[in-house]
This record gives sequence, C-alpha cells and structure tokens, in this order.
Amino acid sequence: MYQIYPRSFADLDGDGIGDLPGITARLDHLVELGADAVWLSPFYPSPQADAGYDVADYRNVDPLFGGLPDADALIGKAHSLGLRVIVDLVPNHTSSAHPWFGAALAAAPGSAERQRYIFRDGRGTSGDEPPNDWQSVFGGPAWTRTKDADGQPGQWYLHLFDPGQPDLNWDRPEVRAEFLDILRFWLDRGVDGFRVDVAHGLIKQADLADWSYPLEPLSGEGTDRPRPPMWDQDGVHDIYRDWRQVLNSYPGERILVAEAWVQPAERLAAYVRPDEMHQAFNFEYLEAAWTAPAQYAVITRSLEASAAVNAPTTWVLSNHDVIRHATRLGLPVGQTRPNGIGADDPQPDAVLGLRRARAATLLMLALPGSAYLFQGEELGLPEHTTMPDEARQDPTWERSGHAHKGRDGCRVPIPWESDAPSYGFGPTDRSWLPQPALYAEYALDLQRGVAGSTYELYRTALRLRRELALGRGTVYWLTSPDDVIHFRNGNLSVLTNFGPDPAPLPEGATVLQSTEPLNPDNHVPTDVTVWFHP
Repeated sequence: MYQIYPRSFADLDGDGIGDLPGITARLDHLVELGADAVWLSPFYPSPQADAGYDVADYRNVDPLFGGLPDADALIGKAHSLGLRVIVDLVPNHTSSAHPWFGAALAAAPGSAERQRYIFRDGRGTSGDEPPNDWQSVFGGPAWTRTKDADGQPGQWYLHLFDPGQPDLNWDRPEVRAEFLDILRFWLDRGVDGFRVDVAHGLIKQADLADWSYPLEPLSGEGTDRPRPPMWDQDGVHDIYRDWRQVLNSYPGERILVAEAWVQPAERLAAYVRPDEMHQAFNFEYLEAAWTAPAQYAVITRSLEASAAVNAPTTWVLSNHDVIRHATRLGLPVGQTRPNGIGADDPQPDAVLGLRRARAATLLMLALPGSAYLFQGEELGLPEHTTMPDEARQDPTWERSGHAHKGRDGCRVPIPWESDAPSYGFGPTDRSWLPQPALYAEYALDLQRGVAGSTYELYRTALRLRRELALGRGTVYWLTSPDDVIHFRNGNLSVLTNFGPDPAPLPEGATVLQSTEPLNPDNHVPTDVTVWFHP
C-alpha cells in the first residue's frame, strides 16, 4: 500500500498545493515502483485547520484538490492500471465548519443537535473550568467554551485534537447512520476501502473521568499506566462490525484499515477479528528501537497476535504523522521520537539514518503481511529538519506553545526532477511548504535506473516480494537476536546486522539483494540487510 498525501504529491495547476489531477497524472509511478494499492489522505472540503483532517463535507472534494469528477477519474485510472484505491475516513470528529456543528452551536443545551457532539457544562461555581482535565493531542486543553446567543459564556465542547475538530458523540444513532451512508457513497463510486482515522477514539468512557497522565497516542494496558478513558474503549468494535456488513454487501474485495494507536498487540488484534476490520496499522513496530532484541520482540508479538485472529499483520515505518524513518533512524538509538525537528534542535546523522532506513525497509518487506509505504520514502527522502518556524502550519506548533515543531517536516512536497521548478512537484516554484535545497539530490530522475539507488532498491524488493509471495509467507527464526536478526520466509533467507562487527553469511549463500555492498569475505556490515538463498 502506497500512501499519498494529496497536498504534497503532484500539483497540476501550479498553485503550490497538490491536487487529484496531479495524482492521476503520476499513477504510473506507483505501477513502475511495484505498489498494489494507493491510500489517499483526506481531500474533502475543509477549512484546513489540520490539513484536511477537519472535514466539513464527507461527500465532496475540496476545490483545492479538484472536484468529484476528478475523484472519479482518479479511481478509474487507478483501476485501469491494476491499482486499488483506499480513501481516508475521519469519523472521530468533524470540522467546526460542518453543518452539524453550526446547528449544534445555534441550538440549546440538551438539544438533539448538540447531542451529536460532546457538549458539557463546565466545572466550578460559574462553569468556567473545563468539564475534565483532558488535554488535546496537539497541546492545551481538550475543551473549548462556547458563547450563547446572548453573548454569555455557555457550554464546553470536546476536541481531542484542534478546536476546529469537535469530537462526535458515537452513542447517537444518527451519527452511526450518517457514516454508514458515507461509506456507501464512496463505495458506490468505486473505492476499494477506507483507512479509518483515529479508529480507537470514537467511543469515550461514559463518565469522562479525569486523566492525570499525558495524552500520548500509543498507550494502553501493558504500559506503565491504565487504558485512557478516551482511547480504545470496547464499544468501538460494535461500530466496525456494522461497517464490515456494509462492505461485505459490495462486490469484490473492499477493506477497512484501522489507524489505531493501541497496545499491547493483543489489544490491537481485536480490531481485525473476522467480523471487524481487515487490517490495523502496527505502530508498535514503527516505534520499536533499532536493535535486534527490540525488532525480534515486536515482530514476534505482532505475528502471534494477528495469527490468533487469523488476520494479516501490517508493517509501517513512515507516514504523514511521524518523522520520516530516513531521519528518525539517524537519531541516537533509544531516544524518544521527537514531535518534529527544527533548525535549532540537534540534527540527526543523515548518512547513518539513510543507511539504517534502507536496512529497515528491506527487513520490513521480507515480512509476511501487508507493507505500507509513505510517498517519497522510495527516494530515501529525509525529513525537512531546518524548516523556518514561520513556515510551519501544523496546529501542534501553536497549540504546544512552540514546544513541539510538529509534523510539517515529513509533509513537504516530494521531488520528481532535480532541475525543474519545485523539483517537478508542479509547473511553478510555488510549494505550500518550503522544499529544502538538498531535495534536488533525491529527485526521482537522478535515481531511476541507477544501480544502488534507494529507488531501485525499493523496486527490486517489491518485485521479489511479489515473485516470492513473501506477503503470504511465514517467518521461521534461525538465530537468537543479540546483534543479528536471521529468519527465513519461504525460500528466502533474511539477515540484518545490528551489531558492531560484520556478520558472516552461511556458506554457499547466493545474494539476491543487499542494502549496501558486502565485505570481500561475504560478511554483512553493520546496519545492513541481505536477502539470499538458501
């Protein structure tokens, strides 16, 4: 699965913002690369308070990106190329510009309109304190107070993210019915499934109990704290059982993919039971340290948990919400992943980061299950770690009081041509986020057909993954993981060396692919992955 962030993939009209016609014009790239499907981040009408994850109309296309005919053309072109199309669905919250929320603000407390969202009276003698102590993922309180028609302070509404993203109340039947209809709208237009944003957040603990811990995305039972009252409540599973019935009523294979920041792995596996979703992102894998013991442990846990519910495991190293792994893996091993990197922060080791990223990718693509790629990672694209602060648009930057740089660094438009305006992103130099000059050396036209380039590494790996049916295989461990991971998937052997010393390949090994050249004695250098026979 190849994730496209529409703002940053290809700009056909030259306004500096990527669009659906631009994506359609570049779909051949996915075929050449070897992808099976494309996942599109939101393109719906939106005030763009959170780059489109604040949806004002779930049945249309924002003029920034085109119109419904452009969506239809994209889906049709993808299908003609043999690509499936998955679209983002954002059910935890709407935009504050959604008609429902406007009606809620205009209505009285306790009204049916307000009950579609989570409105509460404030605490304190005059109600001037938030209903509980929950904090927003983006920083600051998770509650905003409204004003009544007479201008007096009114109730508070919950937003686990930006104030422009009020949380829906999924205990209301009309909310559930609305999203069943939205599913049908896009299925009728031919989409092959949905990636469900914040899939673990729809149901809140009924008492909205205080939560004294930091609001971290990946938290739950098995950590050093109990399960948060706003995440991973058991009631979410009834919702997805209803959705699964809708998808099952359509011909062909239509799938649901959960963005669920849930641990432990057994808890995540509940989302992909036979009558619920088909896949769930494996964020514990993304967060795992670059050591053999850590990688072995998370791979083993993931495979065992998924097998218990007869579902495929998913693997992901980068997406639009985290620092690109070509940069992240250049940070000291064991360091907590920062929420963005700026020019005044310690800079990662770019050479080491790309070396490890290539090794991590080849390790990931050898694992059974589904692999997710984020646009530009096939170019070895690093994070923009020196972006001027005045260019930042992620609400995290302002909401955190400039404590966190946020996610803009991974969302910068990608380079297609080294010497073209905006590096081929569009016909002009306009770019909604500034592209660093170093992106020129990562451009596709400088890597296509070049032996050893990151692009050709991905192409070869995806071709072999398909030919050897690795996604449908089984992992057989061949070593205990101290400094080396060594396993077999079908007829393919895989070895990743994390240790300080070169690791020998078995005698008679025939190398199919290696992320870096081997030593003359056929030893695998540090931070290198090799695919070989037998």
